[in-house]
Amino acid sequence: MSIRPLRREDREPIRQLLIETGVFTEEEVGIALELIDVVLDKPDQKDYIINVYGEGNEILGYYCVGPTPATQSTFDLYWIATTPSMHGKGIGSKLDGHALSLIASKGGRLVIAETSSQPRYDKTRKFYIARGYTELARISDYYRMGDDLIVYGKYL
Repeated sequence: MSIRPLRREDREPIRQLLIETGVFTEEEVGIALELIDVVLDKPDQKDYIINVYGEGNEILGYYCVGPTPATQSTFDLYWIATTPSMHGKGIGSKLDGHALSLIASKGGRLVIAETSSQPRYDKTRKFYIARGYTELARISDYYRMGDDLIVYGKYL
């Protein structure tokens, strides 16, 4: 198993992985696929970097990062997800570590990850905290009533 750049044949396994998590809405899966399509269809673009963890067509996780527009050295961690059967096995930590190393190699100093306050994101929030991210901000009722935006950050 290894972490490698996204390939065209990874799109469907990643879509399936996102659905299987049971966390993401149909709209959120669509947004993730839009970013995947940008990376696949515009190889010279510099907004998004996607890497996958797996072997062959077996994708066990992936992440998407990119420089935050209009900032110096800040990056967004747009997506990080692993297949549910592999939760708790260290794949997310490996992906996060790889992403942070990649960001640092590009001069990044701050990584921002946004998530929801909904209970289905409890494991996501615990993951960020366990990996040394700090809650930097919370905006009440951001996504909808009762669903706050929580912004985590990690300085490199």
